[in-house]
Amino acid sequence: MDPRLVAFQRLLDIMDELREKCPWDSVQTYETLRCLTIEETFELSEAIIDKDYNDMCKELGDLMLHIVFYSKIASEEKKFDITQVLNQLCEKLIRRHPHIYGETQAQDAQQVHENWEKIKLQKEGNRSVLGGVPKSAPAMIKAYRIQEKANGVGFDWHNEAEVWDKVQEEMVELKQEVDNQSDEVEDELGDVLFALINYARFVKVNPDDALEKSNRKFIRRFQYIEDKAKENGRKLVDMTLEEMESYWQEAKTLE
Repeated sequence: MDPRLVAFQRLLDIMDELREKCPWDSVQTYETLRCLTIEETFELSEAIIDKDYNDMCKELGDLMLHIVFYSKIASEEKKFDITQVLNQLCEKLIRRHPHIYGETQAQDAQQVHENWEKIKLQKEGNRSVLGGVPKSAPAMIKAYRIQEKANGVGFDWHNEAEVWDKVQEEMVELKQEVDNQSDEVEDELGDVLFALINYARFVKVNPDDALEKSNRKFIRRFQYIEDKAKENGRKLVDMTLEEMESYWQEAKTLE
């Protein structure tokens, strides 16, 4: 028998047993699991960024557990079960890949993406191209997905030069509002960020990944300053900006 099926059946059997016998597992609900699922997703994201494949394997297992857990609760409430979850997924994959399972042609990833958006609107009943973007998604991720989906139906800039011009235009407008101490600063800053995210998409950089790497870089360099201050018996608040900048530059040379 396929070892993948054996492993999945083992997980289902364990879930059944835990749900019946474990005091913690038996009282969990969709709501109590929700925040834990989000946490597990962020942990998987960290493992991907770190290229820690052992941790990635573990976190994928944790997410798989959550999928089975939700499905188990739903089956107890006679709403749906894991079989329906998997079959609906398989049907959606087949429906959204007519270039594999049908007669549609797709020469590259962009064409596949455009086909997906058309199928969602024509065959799956989505009322809006943007309907599939989660309202609760972090703002940067939401902006990126909004732009991707608009691209899927042809509403997009022609090239990255046009997008960069838009970034510069928005930056000029932001500076004008700041100089005028206007109430529009927040709106203009949002426009700058939205345009930069769009530019990132055109140069094939995920802005969320890029920002997280910059966050980590800043933390690493700043903690180097803290370590150097401690070595010299100093406190950061007593150091001059020039002294801290010197250690910052030193940290950069060590990367």
